[in-house]
Amino acid sequence: MNIKTVGVIGAGTMGNGIAHVFAKSGYQVILVDVDDRFLQRGVDTIAKNLEREVAKQKLTAADREAALKRIRTTTNRGDLAEVDFVVEAATEKFDIKSQIFRDIDSITRPEIILATNTSSISITKLAALTKRPEKVIGMHFFNPVPVMKLVEVIRGIATSQETYDAVRDLSLKLEKTPVEVNDYPGFVSNRVLMPLINEAIYTVMEGVATPEAVDEVFKLGMAHPMGPLTLADFIGLDVCLDIMRVMESGLGDPKYRPCPLLIKMVDAGWLGRKSGRGFYQY
Repeated sequence: MNIKTVGVIGAGTMGNGIAHVFAKSGYQVILVDVDDRFLQRGVDTIAKNLEREVAKQKLTAADREAALKRIRTTTNRGDLAEVDFVVEAATEKFDIKSQIFRDIDSITRPEIILATNTSSISITKLAALTKRPEKVIGMHFFNPVPVMKLVEVIRGIATSQETYDAVRDLSLKLEKTPVEVNDYPGFVSNRVLMPLINEAIYTVMEGVATPEAVDEVFKLGMAHPMGPLTLADFIGLDVCLDIMRVMESGLGDPKYRPCPLLIKMVDAGWLGRKSGRGFYQY
């Protein structure tokens, strides 16, 4: 499969990171979002992050300029008709993703692989909305995308071996480490991580310890680079809540019930770093 131009849907934290690594690896990128403001913010972030790589001498200034020139922005999904591969990185809500998958299925050439960066939503369910379920796959990058090496490559029930092989090879070309995972709510990363974060929030709610103390235990006792509550703030408490709800409904087990304090904080708009307040003030 000859991939030269990649469509990335969503210019937020994950989408701009994905566009960054594809452009840096020599691919032409069409970055799509619903509003020019989001696209401008995304490109500014990419420029800043590439500049950081130049400062650390991981990249030359010429390479930075070349990478930025490979990125084209648009608010028109119809522009994806010319791409050779798509990664969807929109909001972690099934109704939004399902609309996007129906659209890109009708816009792109039928042989094109449609990947989703979802961190918990069923690949099988998204694939079923298209006429090419064997070409739909999960390609779950981790934040910050330019730095983190892992890509969970997630097979839906219909995903073909050929599609899996193509996405595994593509991950390697991006200098990432692909890990094969099957389609269950939360996959591996979030199925293990989110209950840990959720339980950490219970310990705060029940007065067992302060957020600082909980995080210190994990940093010093388990050698985690950051504690679970700092990480939750970094991910976004609304995203953590969405993922817990996907797992609770998808697996039907009460152990995935979101902590009431998590729900209350999201209701208050305390979403973590992006809103200036979560378990910590920013």
